[in-house]
Amino acid sequence: QVQLVESGGGLVQSGGSLRLSCAATGINFEVYFMAWYRQAPGKQRELVAVISSEDTTNYADSVKGRFTISRDNAKKTVYLQMNSLKPEDTAKYYCNVFQTTSWGQGTQVTVST
Repeated sequence: QVQLVESGGGLVQSGGSLRLSCAATGINFEVYFMAWYRQAPGKQRELVAVISSEDTTNYADSVKGRFTISRDNAKKTVYLQMNSLKPEDTAKYYCNVFQTTSWGQGTQVTVST
């Protein structure tokens, strides 16, 4: 059974940084694309970043140049480094085995002005 556990969210001031982590178990991690999504109150869940099994990355336009997705296959962990945070980045962030129904429970990120 796949389990994804996110951590690293919190409250940060505008312009600050946070690093999210997602630890995976029950999966042959290194062969899967992994993704981060986010969902703000009253909005649909949106794709933030994806990393392939060969470390190719893609980002939503809204986070390009500010966020970096990375992975450590030995630790079965995917990361999201978030810099220059803005209030509009406030959302619950979810880890996902890309294009599957395996999701973490989410971690809240709140960016204050």
